[in-house]
Amino acid sequence: MARVGTAKSTLGTVLILGADGFIGRHLAFELRSAGWHVIAHARSTGRLAAMGFNVLRADLTSDEAARVKFWRPHLKNVTHVVNAAGVLAASETVYRAVHVTAPKAVYEALPEGAEGVLISAVSIDEGETGFAKHRLQGEDVARNHGLTILRAGLVLGDTSYGGSSLARGLAVLPFRVPVVGDGIQQFNPIHAADLAKVVDHFLRSPDGGTHEIGGPEVVSQGDMLQALRGWMGFDQVPKLCLPISLCDWVGRVGDFMRLGPISRTAVQQLHVGVLANTSALQHLPAPPRGFTEFLNARPAGTQDVWHARFYLLRPVLRMVLVMLWLVSGLLGLFLPSEDFLPLVAGNGLSDTALVAMARLGGLADLALAAAILRGFRPIPMLWTQAALVVGYTFAFTVLAPMLWLLPLGGLLKNIPILALFLVVGILEKER
Repeated sequence: MARVGTAKSTLGTVLILGADGFIGRHLAFELRSAGWHVIAHARSTGRLAAMGFNVLRADLTSDEAARVKFWRPHLKNVTHVVNAAGVLAASETVYRAVHVTAPKAVYEALPEGAEGVLISAVSIDEGETGFAKHRLQGEDVARNHGLTILRAGLVLGDTSYGGSSLARGLAVLPFRVPVVGDGIQQFNPIHAADLAKVVDHFLRSPDGGTHEIGGPEVVSQGDMLQALRGWMGFDQVPKLCLPISLCDWVGRVGDFMRLGPISRTAVQQLHVGVLANTSALQHLPAPPRGFTEFLNARPAGTQDVWHARFYLLRPVLRMVLVMLWLVSGLLGLFLPSEDFLPLVAGNGLSDTALVAMARLGGLADLALAAAILRGFRPIPMLWTQAALVVGYTFAFTVLAPMLWLLPLGGLLKNIPILALFLVVGILEKER
């Protein structure tokens, strides 16, 4: 469950909850570089361990993560905690576990005198979404345990994940740059490395207060996307203003398909803007950089452009696979037997057996289409799809090897389909 080292630091040992997230990884690297001994928590810690961190593996949605006695043995040497764990779109149960229940158990398991910081978010005071409601409850728990609360605005970085990846993907679309509404909503982005420096400051000098954290430069949604487009070397194009009702519908589809940043919560944030009050940053030793300054601090690389252009292909390719299995399933269930039995004649199996195989295969294909559409366990589903395609290919090779020689491809088409699974498997792994 855990691999916690005993290395010492003059600053202390800090546990980072959610260290495998976009913000969490920046915190882990920056705090380690600043001299802290970092224990990186995540649900899956393999990559963090490969990066050289001492790790603590735990699923915040599990029953054990809600128990103080589970955390206490792992936290006996911890002097500080940074809670960067969070989910933007989830069920009520998951929201509460990640934002409230598990963090409460962690805080109560900390040694006496331990300090901490909670990474929260601006624009949650209304509590209109599940995320906002549970984040506010999580703030109350953190406040009761003396943590400093940092309400971060839009966080960008040299890398990207989730909403920042979506912004890059929208920025490089051809012909038009789509914006939610009129695109004049205001943002003051902060670089993730600068946010980490703010966290470092409040770990050293905790005050138990609540502070909004953002950059000093305010930009509109449209101008921010155009700037990202220019940074990646693309000519400027007009913006395309999307009606809020359409964006809300897209967000609902994203929630249903579990597409992460394509969600109603994200649409709501883009609709109202994310503008943090930066007055709390005036006294910091190194104030955050403005958006233009950190965007121009390094050139965009090929990997940035590739990622941006591939990002929105993820839902497109998922829908392609849904259509593949949907049509295959409907054909397997309803195609008249006289249309396909001649293709597999003379193999020793009865017509009844062949029809039964086709109908059962159709049911399996439809089940796969539903699972892919819902975003159910994407990687296991990819393995299942690959196994089915290989199985179908082998079976039809035995039953009717001439299918490899059909003029329009026949079984030969299964080879690029297997390659497509490899591409989708890479795109599904965002971290």
